[in-house]
Amino acid sequence: MTNRFSSRTVLSTCVFCAAGLLALAPAATAGRTERPDPGTPGGPRAMAPPPSLLYRSGTQVRLHPGSPEVPDVSALSWVVADAGTGEVLAGHDAHRRLPPASTLKTLFALTVLPVLPGGIPHEVSAEELSGVGPGSSLVGVVEGHTYRVSDLWNGVFLNSGNDAVHVLASLTGGWEATAARMQAEARALGARDTFVRSPDGYDAPDQVSSAFDLAVFGRAGLRNPDFARYCAKVDALFPGSDGEVYGIRNTNRLLTGADGVEPYPGLIGIKNGYTSNAGHTLVAAARRDGRTLVVTVMNPQSGGRTAVYEEARALLDWGFEAAGRVDPVGSLDAGRARARSGPEALPTTPKAAEPSGDTPGWPETGAIAGAAGLGAGAMALALRLVAGRAERD
Repeated sequence: MTNRFSSRTVLSTCVFCAAGLLALAPAATAGRTERPDPGTPGGPRAMAPPPSLLYRSGTQVRLHPGSPEVPDVSALSWVVADAGTGEVLAGHDAHRRLPPASTLKTLFALTVLPVLPGGIPHEVSAEELSGVGPGSSLVGVVEGHTYRVSDLWNGVFLNSGNDAVHVLASLTGGWEATAARMQAEARALGARDTFVRSPDGYDAPDQVSSAFDLAVFGRAGLRNPDFARYCAKVDALFPGSDGEVYGIRNTNRLLTGADGVEPYPGLIGIKNGYTSNAGHTLVAAARRDGRTLVVTVMNPQSGGRTAVYEEARALLDWGFEAAGRVDPVGSLDAGRARARSGPEALPTTPKAAEPSGDTPGWPETGAIAGAAGLGAGAMALALRLVAGRAERD
């Protein structure tokens, strides 16, 4: 049968397909801010609050009379926000720049998921696994074995596998290019505290984020059907090197109930992390009575290895109880609207990298910088899509 399409048409189709794939210093004021009683009608009214209290240090909350008190938690930084409206109900040192550990994989997923449909098969090379940091959490990706992209995403979300992150990053231009696109995506989402050096969240000099920014990433992730589906999985099957499969289980204990942590009712999931430098970190989201909250907890200072989950639980409980009984102290959308005022200052370098491990719809902006820098791996994936050999997971 004669092909009705010219070579120019086929080439244009491939190029179009590939293009489609690419598609502050905090203030010194400290302490808790509470909303005063507005009084009776016609009486004195409270002054309008500043646009955001979240750049102040300490706990920021604006309680109505009779509202529940914010729980006393030990985390260095935390945020409770309404995922629907973006309103921040309360926060503590919300813009403090801290190492994020594997919670940074939320930004990695927001940046890379759109260009890697889950059904694509890929044979892993030794080069793609080079550079995985010592002590990293791994899902067990093996050189020479063929995986579907969806298998690798399960490894990222459930096992926090840095090996899976390295392979996925190699398919979209390489390690440094992926970090650059993640940086651009963070800024497009209004996240100004995040500096990306290692896309898997492995400790690296100058790599930081904040409870505010991580809440922004978590909220954006919930709007992406693929992200939302992966982050909510409790377990999955992962291909082994011998042709067999083995089970992997989500390391988010608030989702699974492992290690004596009670599962949280209505938990949607998202992402946990740990390194000896960052401590335990967590972005969690839960839904109750038609409302979805997103909570970030960074580096609890007491309570042991499960404290990050118990403190997130306490903050979620408070958020659901206090909803409608507090005035917002800021918005997760604030960074988008705020004009830039001078160059961004690099954060203070954290202490030296240490071993890491988490084992013991599309992005709203679509702004992925350096799209032309996607390498041959991404072009090959585009060609597979044109040939009809790839499908969504």
